[in-house]
Amino acid sequence: MNFHDHIHDSAGWKTVGDETSFANPYIEVHTVTVTSPMRPEPFTWTVAHRKGAVVIAPITSEGKFLLVRQERVPIRATIWEFPAGQIDQSTGHDEAAIRATGLRELREESGYELAPDGELISLGLFFPSCGFTDEHSHLVLARPVILSANGPEHDEHEAITEARAFTLAELRSMIASGEIRDANTLSAFARLVAMDLI
Repeated sequence: MNFHDHIHDSAGWKTVGDETSFANPYIEVHTVTVTSPMRPEPFTWTVAHRKGAVVIAPITSEGKFLLVRQERVPIRATIWEFPAGQIDQSTGHDEAAIRATGLRELREESGYELAPDGELISLGLFFPSCGFTDEHSHLVLARPVILSANGPEHDEHEAITEARAFTLAELRSMIASGEIRDANTLSAFARLVAMDLI
């Protein structure tokens, strides 16, 4: 399975070997043998391949930020975060697929949707943990968002307890205190600030 077609050997990098250690529809763990610009002798590395994802930063017409509170099994905690989800492998990673994934996750996780006069603004992508995985997330601003007539449609594998809108001051306070601590939400917020969108 090839989750990404944009990650490949570049100048000074060469893949010498690649062995799959584990695979399911969501993740593949590989032991790769490579050479790099600073390490000309082959060495091994464990790499987790994951599908790309979309993180959507929703803002209401009142300028509030919509967050969902979700259980996260690896950290044994329920945390506030922006809605996010993986891109369906069959749809590719073009702008249409990114847009569709973001809108789907917004509706399913929060019960909100983009207003008829709303806009989606790309904030680029980032790698949440590039020391061991090629997983990457596309960041998207959605504004304004409104309640959907259909409400949320949570995935059976998710445990989302609520969705709530927060002011910019509240969001900043939650980030500063460590209440918000997931890479997706922190990265989206950083891009929003760096791009002068908030």
